Amino acid sequence: MASPAAGPAPSGPPQEGKLHPVAATAPDIPFIDDEFQTEQQLLSLANQSRHQAGVPPLTLDAGLSRAAYQHAQIMLRAHQLSHQFQGEPSLPQRLGVSARFLLDQEGENVALDYDAEHGHQHLMLSPPHRANLLNPAYNVVGLGVVRSGDQLYIVQDFGHALPNYSATEVKDHVAGAVQQKRQQLRQAQLQRRDLQDADSAACSMAQADKLGTLPIRRLAEHATVLTYTSLHPETLPSQANHAFGSRNLHTFSVGACYRRTETYPTGAYWIVLSLQ
Repeated sequence: MASPAAGPAPSGPPQEGKLHPVAATAPDIPFIDDEFQTEQQLLSLANQSRHQAGVPPLTLDAGLSRAAYQHAQIMLRAHQLSHQFQGEPSLPQRLGVSARFLLDQEGENVALDYDAEHGHQHLMLSPPHRANLLNPAYNVVGLGVVRSGDQLYIVQDFGHALPNYSATEVKDHVAGAVQQKRQQLRQAQLQRRDLQDADSAACSMAQADKLGTLPIRRLAEHATVLTYTSLHPETLPSQANHAFGSRNLHTFSVGACYRRTETYPTGAYWIVLSLQ
């Protein structure tokens, strides 16, 4: 039998100001318990089903598997299935502690069964669990299996890992989006200039877990400032149309900071755009 699947949600922590979430591109070796063969079989069965459905395979990740195994142990102690027990962090928070990369989607399957084959079969017969297993957006998975007699507590933690961007790459993506937006609005291209305190201002927002901070207010004394959080630096927020539509703009600067916070447990880019 299996519990309802957890739906997607908006992952130890990087150094402040550093932008280095890592997308999983190669198999990992996360097997940390006595049921590693069962976990290997569950991964194989999942990817066989994804192949039959024309969906790319999942990459096994050590961090997500640690989170899945810890949750399986909690289910064993509680003798019940659940996606979150009283006092336990939410799925995004659990994955945020364990994963080494930025996630923009998460999901979870939990089940109690006798072996990997039957567990997979029963999950595939349940529409929400099947949807998680065959979700084409997911590219990484963590597997945790704990035995109780002849039964297995099974946890599958899914995620969509985003590309690994350096600080320079993030700001270049934002700058490219700025010039594209100006072109769409039929306005002249802006000259990009780097402000020395732009990154530190962005990191002040990340550290405070809010957009309005004293360094941002100081920047706003001399320029039009646009602040926002994003998982996709190549895409500007909706308010950018108004901000970038002015003919009086000539230059812009970008500051960026990656951080995991209480609001964004799996990580986000904190971005400040200064327009003059």
